[in-house]
Amino acid sequence: MENLLGIRQEIMDLAKETEEQVKKQFQEVEEVCEFNSMRILHAFQKYQVSDMHFNQTTGYGYGDVGRDVIEKIYAEIFQTEDALVRGQFISGTHALTVALFAMLRPSDTMLSICGKPYDTLDEVIGISPNPSSLASFGIKYEQIDLVDQDFDYAKIEKTLKEKKIKLIEIQRSRGYALRKSITLDKMEKVIQLIKKTDPEVIIFVDNCYGELVEKIEPSHLGADLVVGSLIKNLGGGISPNGAYVVGRKDLVELVAERLTSPGQGKEVGPTLGMNKQILQGLYLAPSVVASSLKTAIFASKLLENLGYIVEPKFDERRSDIVQTITFGDPELLIRYCQGIQMGSAIDSNSIPEPWDMPGYTDQVIMAAGAFTQGSSIELSCDGPIRPPYIAFMQGGLTYSYGKLGVLKAVSNLKKKN
Repeated sequence: MENLLGIRQEIMDLAKETEEQVKKQFQEVEEVCEFNSMRILHAFQKYQVSDMHFNQTTGYGYGDVGRDVIEKIYAEIFQTEDALVRGQFISGTHALTVALFAMLRPSDTMLSICGKPYDTLDEVIGISPNPSSLASFGIKYEQIDLVDQDFDYAKIEKTLKEKKIKLIEIQRSRGYALRKSITLDKMEKVIQLIKKTDPEVIIFVDNCYGELVEKIEPSHLGADLVVGSLIKNLGGGISPNGAYVVGRKDLVELVAERLTSPGQGKEVGPTLGMNKQILQGLYLAPSVVASSLKTAIFASKLLENLGYIVEPKFDERRSDIVQTITFGDPELLIRYCQGIQMGSAIDSNSIPEPWDMPGYTDQVIMAAGAFTQGSSIELSCDGPIRPPYIAFMQGGLTYSYGKLGVLKAVSNLKKKN
């Protein structure tokens, strides 16, 4: 191993000890993987997927039977009335943006109940000034911060009784915040409270990084609209781009008409040969998500054994694939990310450095030796260069590759130390 990848024997020995310590957690991940595999296989069989659904359309994309079947499968998996699954979405942020603009009108109020959303939504909402933001159209924004890693139920109820809120946004994953990810039991509790207090408010969930981590999704709990990226969990490392929106039929249609045009909605949108990749990625997604979770659990215990602060801990319940490691030192954060890049199959000879990335307020370092640019279901690691200097690691198409990437990153830390 040392000759092939430069990982010393002492680190391999520590890895073996770590794997013994996480056997129980690995078994739990495999059980969820099997259950979700059954759900997806059932959906494929229900809608009788065949090779004719792999065909492509160009131009307007009228009558694309493969696209239509994909959207039926997504609606089946999420148990929703409708779905929009399109390569025309550039990213999860783009899908979130289209959905927000579809549902909100001037003078409406959007309320985030997880604190500030992910950094790339700052200019979308208007937290950071932008002439194309929601705020520039007269849409108001408010937020309620979490209290002790849970929703502020009393404040949410009080706000809904005192003000007319059009849409409540729940971000399942932590983004670059220091909070924990939102587990589905907490999400169920807050959705029930919202529905009881104001049944008309739209419950909108950013599901990025959370799909297939548990046996159900936010839509099973009553969320009205759920959005995520195809170059994360559900793309299985195969989808080259795209995103999905699932939920109430009327809301999905509004999003479709904002993505394309009023009156055309879901009826247009060429697939350009992506159908097979979207379907194959979804088919592989349960095992890929399981590999990502096992990589995260392994990294959590290994880095904890080395004395670093990790979250979640290896035996905590998880709601997404993200693992954080707090370094407290910018150089260690940078070296760990560079080590992840060194352990990648693609661009392993590249050395990532912090840079002024569009959409972020701080410099960010991003390591992603990915087959698809920006695909964070493949092993990646990034973080803003600000105290307390936290690495946000996610992905791993297979556990073996994920483990090797982590060991290479630890080796790079050891060189520093």
